Amino acid sequence: MRIGLIGAGRIGAFHAATLQQVAGVDAVVVADADPARAKELGGALGADTVADVPTLYDEGVDGVVIAAATDAHAGLIHQALDEGVPVFCEKPVALDLDATLGVVAHEAAADVPVQMGFQRRFDHGYRAAREALRSGALGWLHTLRAVTADESPPSAAYLQTSGGLFRDCGIHDFDILRWLTGHEVVSVHAWGTDRGPDLYSGLGDVHTYTAVLRFDDDVLATATATRYNGAGHDVRLEVSGSEGSRFVGLDDRAPITSAEEFLSWRQGLPYATFLERFNDAYVAELIHFVDLVGEDAETPCTAADGLEALYVAEACVRSYEAGTPVDVADIRR
Repeated sequence: MRIGLIGAGRIGAFHAATLQQVAGVDAVVVADADPARAKELGGALGADTVADVPTLYDEGVDGVVIAAATDAHAGLIHQALDEGVPVFCEKPVALDLDATLGVVAHEAAADVPVQMGFQRRFDHGYRAAREALRSGALGWLHTLRAVTADESPPSAAYLQTSGGLFRDCGIHDFDILRWLTGHEVVSVHAWGTDRGPDLYSGLGDVHTYTAVLRFDDDVLATATATRYNGAGHDVRLEVSGSEGSRFVGLDDRAPITSAEEFLSWRQGLPYATFLERFNDAYVAELIHFVDLVGEDAETPCTAADGLEALYVAEACVRSYEAGTPVDVADIRR
């Protein structure tokens, strides 16, 4: 099969290289808003390129992977659905609720699969924690603690179009928490700070936040994120129940150091980027997408799932701005 790749930046290049190794993919065809960048990536990988996205569909593809800038996601998903082509798109669906709702409605009407790129659903640790919780091995769940910490911030140009820390970064935790528990967040109270380098205040963004989430079964979760974790890229989750607990992300490359003398588990270099931390999960989700295109798999994460995570992110933004708790029901449309 022929898979189109839209967006030749860092994550696009990673996806293109991965797709070339997936069984069943005969060709990867690259398109980008900058044709020169598409040609550069195509030349480096030995992949086909086209001048623009319409040409991608004119020449025929069986599925398309969208790795373009966030503010282009919704329009590109609509285009793929109009063409009747299964689509994989990096999160989020869009930067705002109206555009996301439009995609969800189009997805339902078109009856064409849309797989959103929440790669943590394919990470071994998160999947094992979910299985342990769902099996009853942990007893009844009472607390979740999620941590997402980038080693360093992305470029200022990226930050300007990212949608902000809650929507761009935190949305991963909001999605994985509802996926793992099978329950929805009903209220949030979020705090954020732009303490440090003068990069965020002018963007209306924060570089660090803490949010307390209450689920519809009264389980509590804390979610924290930061753009400045010089020790390395750190993503972890604690799942605590009445009979046991599970910890995700405490492998031998976790960028944390114990304050207890002579206690350490680190053996390798700390993760520097999300691509290192979730390499296997990124590969697994694209293998699943190729199976989805071949009609051998179900959609694991729809645009509607992306909408649910965005509702939580929007509630966090509103809570941070108002300084008060916010009910997710007040965000829903």
